[in-house]
Amino acid sequence: MEQNKHRVHAHVIVVPYPSQGHINPLLQFAKRLASKGVKSTLATTHYTLKSISAANVGVEPISDGFDETGFAQVQNVHLFLKSFRENGSKSLSQLIQKFKDSGSPVTCIVYDAFFPWALDVAKQHGIYGAAFFTNSAAVCSIFCRIHHGSLHLPVEKNDLPLLLPGLPPLNSQDLPSFLRLPESYPAYLAMKLSQFSNLSKADWAFGNTFEALEGEVVEGLAGLWPGRLIGPMIPSAYLDDRIEEDRGYGASLWKPLSEKCIKWLETKSVNSVVYVSFGSMVSVTAKQMEEIAWGLKESGMNFLWVLRESEHSLLPNGFLDSIREEGILVTWCNQLEMLANPAIGCFVTHCGWNSTLEGLSLGVPMIGVPQWADQLTDAKFVEEIWEVGVRAREDEKGVARKELVKCLKEVMEGERSHEIRRNASKWKKLAKEAISEGGSSDKNINDFVNHLMYA
Repeated sequence: MEQNKHRVHAHVIVVPYPSQGHINPLLQFAKRLASKGVKSTLATTHYTLKSISAANVGVEPISDGFDETGFAQVQNVHLFLKSFRENGSKSLSQLIQKFKDSGSPVTCIVYDAFFPWALDVAKQHGIYGAAFFTNSAAVCSIFCRIHHGSLHLPVEKNDLPLLLPGLPPLNSQDLPSFLRLPESYPAYLAMKLSQFSNLSKADWAFGNTFEALEGEVVEGLAGLWPGRLIGPMIPSAYLDDRIEEDRGYGASLWKPLSEKCIKWLETKSVNSVVYVSFGSMVSVTAKQMEEIAWGLKESGMNFLWVLRESEHSLLPNGFLDSIREEGILVTWCNQLEMLANPAIGCFVTHCGWNSTLEGLSLGVPMIGVPQWADQLTDAKFVEEIWEVGVRAREDEKGVARKELVKCLKEVMEGERSHEIRRNASKWKKLAKEAISEGGSSDKNINDFVNHLMYA
């Protein structure tokens, strides 16, 4: 009762990087906070604003300097981030002042770690700042050590395997692509490292993962990365079901086609369908597209393939006519709804962190086909550490159709398929426990909320 006398009306502004894979987990965190009594506002670009709608979470615009179409307007990562820092800082500051003037002052800024400038804005206004990391703790460990100077770039062959506290031995194919070829994507590498530039000044740091999954990794980072694990940040209906009507993220930059998919899946038996999706950003070559297409066909399995409309022209001649009832292609769908469907038996994924967490949380065996960046490290853990699937091996042209067929047979039908499915069920249970009442992630979120409300 004494504590209630000092309760304050906490108000958090959440600032995501404006891409689907970043908006989703930060918006989900905003919904979690709102469900615990914290007023939550998502501050996003004018371009993405109209695509976001979530109950109990406000949405306000800030400017990246390219308000019509965002990054598509400039097509240069360095210039986009520079403009976002300048225009975002100014418009975020104005938004904080707007809420103060209206009698709903902001208590804390939870910002995507890609935007360290948001912490500077928070401190200028005398409010709390919390960094939110959208990748795995393992990947945080790697880039954090580069920032602190205990790991140097480029990582050469004679440095391998890379041995870091809390991590398994990492070989060349397990490392984020920026580490072996830092000159290949200098702007992205700089963005990754900037996450740690002023982290020591943040009041909190959050990681979208959970204790059972990566607790050992975080222990190995003691003193370097102060992350509190609050994941998995996926809609409540697929985990603890404690947020009413929370069946989707509430943000879609593309129009989903779930109804068509669901009707098709209803005609298939349990665990008989391969779900294929490489996320919102990954693009594969025409040759790789051909190998994946014919690999799916030659496997003889049912498959649902999510393929952006712009990539349909890369499909090999005759493929669409050949698949008939065993395969369906759609341009977008509600991935969680697909993964939760009992007909889905396997997830062929690029191993982006959100997709990896979704596969783990819904207990779906995976085949990793990583393309770049953090996906290679995530695929290592999927296969060797969490043992919920396999990673397709590449040759100089990518993943060959024979390799894909071999992986599909192993995960769907082979001797290991039963063990993989048992492990997938185990992680599904642990993910649910983490975010449920009294779980490790739930406790960390409650600690944050209580500090905001009773400080």
